[in-house]
Amino acid sequence: MQPSSIDASIKRSNFLDAYRGLAVLLMMIFHFCWDLRSFGFMEYSIHDPFWVYFRSLILTLFLTAIGWSSYLTIKKGSHQSFWKRDIKLFLCASAISLATYLAVPDQWIYFGILHFIFIASLVTRPFAKWPIASAVIGSVILLIYHTTHYLTFPNAFANITDFLGLPQRTLDIVFPFPWIGVILIGPLLGYLNCHKYPTPKSLFVNILAFMGRFALPIYLVHQVFLFALVAGFKMVLTFIF
Repeated sequence: MQPSSIDASIKRSNFLDAYRGLAVLLMMIFHFCWDLRSFGFMEYSIHDPFWVYFRSLILTLFLTAIGWSSYLTIKKGSHQSFWKRDIKLFLCASAISLATYLAVPDQWIYFGILHFIFIASLVTRPFAKWPIASAVIGSVILLIYHTTHYLTFPNAFANITDFLGLPQRTLDIVFPFPWIGVILIGPLLGYLNCHKYPTPKSLFVNILAFMGRFALPIYLVHQVFLFALVAGFKMVLTFIF
């Protein structure tokens, strides 16, 4: 969810931007359906397999793009870009926490996707120098998570929230595992030069690339507009009928 840094010898990667833009589009669809559900236009459980896998796909696209971009930034040698991005992420994550605390204090976001990306990027960034080893470690984490119970820590969330006085119901929560493993796989995509893949010349791809370039500001404002759109439509229907 950050601008991609490409080697100075090549232009910005339209493929990586479109890749990230696809994640943004799916995220907007996910949140739009959430809003429709909140106002009674749809009825479903967020625990249904479809929505669980849909959310996992969105996170996978976003997080592999993080590791991918980290590798390209290191390859370019532009370490200053990291700190600029880190400051933006920290400020935006703090703003999300403050806004949700004021709006819904019993479900405010204290460790959502931006919080996780900020912390996980710092933890996993050193591994981006060695993309193959990073991918192996990430794959091992995913394998352990999906085949054993060693990384599930069933009581950890309840104990931590009780100790810190945080609400157990929150609008967004991203647990460290298995998602740290997903970020660690990302650098391999950069090492394999996936960012150099050609993209079709079409309006749809250009829109995706645009959304990928401005993923962070879109993330920050999209839900406000979507929620207002659905709420406004609900008010109109209530007034008419």
